[in-house]
Amino acid sequence: MSGIDIHGNAHTWWKQADGVYRRGTTPLKDAVMVFRSTSAMPYGHVAVVHEIVDARHVLLDHANWSRPGMIEHQALAEDVSEAGDWSEVRVWFEPIHALGGRTNPVFGFIYNSTPQPAGNAEMQIVSVKAATDAAQFASAAD
Repeated sequence: MSGIDIHGNAHTWWKQADGVYRRGTTPLKDAVMVFRSTSAMPYGHVAVVHEIVDARHVLLDHANWSRPGMIEHQALAEDVSEAGDWSEVRVWFEPIHALGGRTNPVFGFIYNSTPQPAGNAEMQIVSVKAATDAAQFASAAD
């Protein structure tokens, strides 16, 4: 669903994505939310962001959350982190028809695009500054 070609235990996806896919802390449609391993989820968990509801809520498509083998579409997830950075979430738990009581730590989101080369943003800033300085110099010379 996401187009992200990573395999293995979910808690390894974050590291596997490093240098291959862009990663971040902002949910985007079709991004993969990567959950950290816990005693309740020793292998972690991954889910695809189906839709952004608002700054603190998304709908997820995922499997094996509410019960083994169950596929869930548009399951609500809520950012419950103090900083609002999606580092901790609560997720819809079908057996109780509500958000689960457990909070779940999250690494972040993997996006289906390649990472920006290191230093590229710095080079763009320097280029813009150089162009601005040159324009100001030319204007002053007139």
